[in-house]
Amino acid sequence: MSETKDVVLEQEEQVVEAGVHHFSKEEEWVKPEDPLLLERLEWFKDQKLGLMMHWGPYSQLGLVESWALSDEDGDWSRDDIDWTDDMEHFKREYFDLNKTFNPIRFQPEEWAQMAADNGFKYFLFTTKHHDGFCMWDTHTTDYRITGKDTPFHTHKYADICRVLFDAFRAKGLGISAYFSKADWHTPYYWAPGMERGSHMWRGPSYDPHKYPWLWEKFVEFTHEQIMELLTNYGRIECLWLDAGWVREGRHGQDIRLGEVVERARQTTQPWLLSADRTVGGPYENIVTPEQTIPEHPMNIPWESCITVGNSFAFGFDDQYKSGRQLAHILLEVVSKGGNLALNVGPQPDGRLPKGAVRGIKALGEWLNTHGEGIYGTRICGPYFTKDWAFTQKQEINTVYAFRLYRNENEAVEAQVIIPYMEKVERVELIGTNDAISYQQTENGLVVDLPPSAVSGAAPITHTFKLLTRG
Repeated sequence: MSETKDVVLEQEEQVVEAGVHHFSKEEEWVKPEDPLLLERLEWFKDQKLGLMMHWGPYSQLGLVESWALSDEDGDWSRDDIDWTDDMEHFKREYFDLNKTFNPIRFQPEEWAQMAADNGFKYFLFTTKHHDGFCMWDTHTTDYRITGKDTPFHTHKYADICRVLFDAFRAKGLGISAYFSKADWHTPYYWAPGMERGSHMWRGPSYDPHKYPWLWEKFVEFTHEQIMELLTNYGRIECLWLDAGWVREGRHGQDIRLGEVVERARQTTQPWLLSADRTVGGPYENIVTPEQTIPEHPMNIPWESCITVGNSFAFGFDDQYKSGRQLAHILLEVVSKGGNLALNVGPQPDGRLPKGAVRGIKALGEWLNTHGEGIYGTRICGPYFTKDWAFTQKQEINTVYAFRLYRNENEAVEAQVIIPYMEKVERVELIGTNDAISYQQTENGLVVDLPPSAVSGAAPITHTFKLLTRG
């Protein structure tokens, strides 16, 4: 490999490692000038909880989505490929998975109802991952869910994006459309017989500077796909763009994203937010940490995408987080100023994994009581202290203090010290709405819990409502 290619690969590793994207720094965020976009970003910051889904033919293998196709990423993405050592044969098998993908147990209305019942406010769905398989009725390629080679194409729910977007909108959820800027199936990106031969990486198989006509074909292909989604599939709140290595200045991979986003805003979706991950600049309206939570609060629009299990795609042996774990993750994210996009990977037959649903329903039950301290809130010091999380609603002079209990066997003290130093006028325990006695001290608020709050197993949280001015 040439020195130039080595430098490019080193740059790409700064964007994503082992399939996990890094996230842009707060100072790289560019505030939009359009008042409508600023209004929509405030709407986004109010929502707090989105349901994310990675789903496609790859669910049949129970493997990480797409990444095993990239030879440069094989050291981590091919651990579960135990039936062959021939990776060229594997790639052919993978790309043929559309011929057996037939999720006849898919029930979009039930998915939407589950999300609405359990506190989700928007839906983030993978319209196309890096492997190039389209989950909508695109006219740009036959490699799609409605293509004749895919057995599901005759089903009444065949246009999966359409039926999901319609079902979730009907339940009042906003729609965020995940779209990979890379496409490893189209010959405009991974062109056969080009410079790289059969040894592929996540970028194009050719140098766009040397083959500008071929790269232009890819740009046109990408723009047409994005405009299909933003023209024919109803209101979409956010275009959520993955593959941060596809960008201006990265080995010539400029897809002129601003051109297509502005066209959509001017013609069909004036409210459209854009999340151009890891790129910074005017089209990364939302910063997207992945499988992590920033160490410190960020006072910009951001969203951690974190899995209910261990992986984004469905895995046959996946282990799922409990409702307590999910609530604590949500609290850390929200108290640091972000939203949580909670990902579940549907099964190949179209069902949601029972373990994932169990955790989601437990989270929803907790939100049903404690959600007033989550939705529509903003950051408030001391933010997150491992045992405590804080949020506030300034317009009603209210601070919410959450005492987190890591497990049900943790000791619950009859008297707790809330590490909040500002003067308060009243303290209530959420779930009772009764005022409880407290003392304001130099260490914080000393609060006496009622006997009913101390007995039994430790709850997920005790949540205190602090009225800061009468």
